[in-house]
Amino acid sequence: MSAVLAQALALRPMQMEDMEAIMVIEPTIYSHPWTRGNFVDSLNSGYSAWVLLQQQKIIGYALMMMVLDEAHLLNISVAKPQQKQGLGRYLLTHMIEISKRHKAANMFLEVRTSNLSAITLYESMGFCEMAIRRGYYPADPVIFKSGREDAMLMGLAL
Repeated sequence: MSAVLAQALALRPMQMEDMEAIMVIEPTIYSHPWTRGNFVDSLNSGYSAWVLLQQQKIIGYALMMMVLDEAHLLNISVAKPQQKQGLGRYLLTHMIEISKRHKAANMFLEVRTSNLSAITLYESMGFCEMAIRRGYYPADPVIFKSGREDAMLMGLAL
């Protein structure tokens, strides 16, 4: 990521007022997007939820659940036009730092086995495959004719 781009970025806790912008991004990047209710429930549950802003506009977000000494990354997303610029790494680095501040020993996540770019990012950040969760996700109709898709469970020791 360039120094100029990094200077134009800001991270802040997600707020209910961010839902409109998030609900514009979410369905453009997932075949089975989270609903507004999923986001609202996560905020109401006190999950660690952050938005990534570029020139005051939301271009990404991440949500994480803390349970005892474990962090579970639930959703990390960057708007399509801003993908492939290092912003996912920037956001993931922030979430890892938040996990460490909460004294988490490990961070976990699930990722579609077909999402090779995300898997590559996670592996480059030190995440390792721990297991395959068979039929975890509804299948993306663009990739699969029907059924369900496996998820790779990945973990990072903090």
